[in-house]
Amino acid sequence: MNKFKKIGLTALAASLVSVSANAGALTASGSASMNTEGHSGSSLNKGTTFSMANSVVLAGSGELDNGLTVSVSFELDQSDVDGTNSSFDSHSVTVSSDGMGTLTLAGHGGSSATSAIDTTAAGDMWDNFDALANGASITFAAGAKGQGVDNNALFYKSPDLMDGLNITASYNPQGANASSEAGYGFNYTGVEGLSLSYAKTDIEAATTAASGDNTAMKASYAYGPVTVSYSDMEAEVAGAADALDGNSTSYAVSYTVSDEISVTYGSETHDQGNKTVDMEVEGISVAYTAGGMTITGKMQSLDNGDFATGTTNDADYWALGASFAF
Repeated sequence: MNKFKKIGLTALAASLVSVSANAGALTASGSASMNTEGHSGSSLNKGTTFSMANSVVLAGSGELDNGLTVSVSFELDQSDVDGTNSSFDSHSVTVSSDGMGTLTLAGHGGSSATSAIDTTAAGDMWDNFDALANGASITFAAGAKGQGVDNNALFYKSPDLMDGLNITASYNPQGANASSEAGYGFNYTGVEGLSLSYAKTDIEAATTAASGDNTAMKASYAYGPVTVSYSDMEAEVAGAADALDGNSTSYAVSYTVSDEISVTYGSETHDQGNKTVDMEVEGISVAYTAGGMTITGKMQSLDNGDFATGTTNDADYWALGASFAF
């Protein structure tokens, strides 16, 4: 009997090795860019910095005999770690078909129904002022956009239910002393030039006082060379006495001057429930594309950083970048 068990285990091991040997190939991709940025403001000591693109994505996909397409992606990113000492970052497995839609399990870097669309219309300009050394630091905007699904979370996107309409759903189960999150949303693009999105995510924390929800709404309309966008995000936490409640509204206007040049103006207003002053960010960006190279320039300003009106609560930001497609 033991010999038969040994033979069976040996055969099983051989079959597993055989399956692994027939696994699909992964291709490596990355990007090339050169960037510089800087800040200025009262009592602000943050000099000019240089940076370059430093992430590599390993990805592969294949179609099964039953018609399902399976894709896998692993990212190596030095500057965006996943909570460990490793440079291994976002990774996910996706199963999809024309009739089923798309189901993604993200080991890291996943999205909730809300966080999938919660970038402000102006492109999260607030993030360029996050963690500054003086009073212009932003400590609210990320909280206003609510908690997002993080590791080992599911995200589903349906096929079009009607012309241009699909739904989304997300779920992250509750671990020990952690939150569970369930969300839903929809996207509509059935009218030429128009895009509408709405999502809500409920957060069940370890305690009722830390539970809440966040919502996101976005709309954009493109007509000729002009695109106008608007977004509204709101977060509510049950027992935080408004300290973690907040609202972020934003709009942007983009104008395509030519095939090579585009200009965008954006504005963001961030409100926190227990503060009497709103933070405001506005900025302009210009992009020029020619021969596989894109050059971008940005200038942005922050008023009332950290929801205060002192002289150190204002700051300016500038950035120049060049990216290359080859």
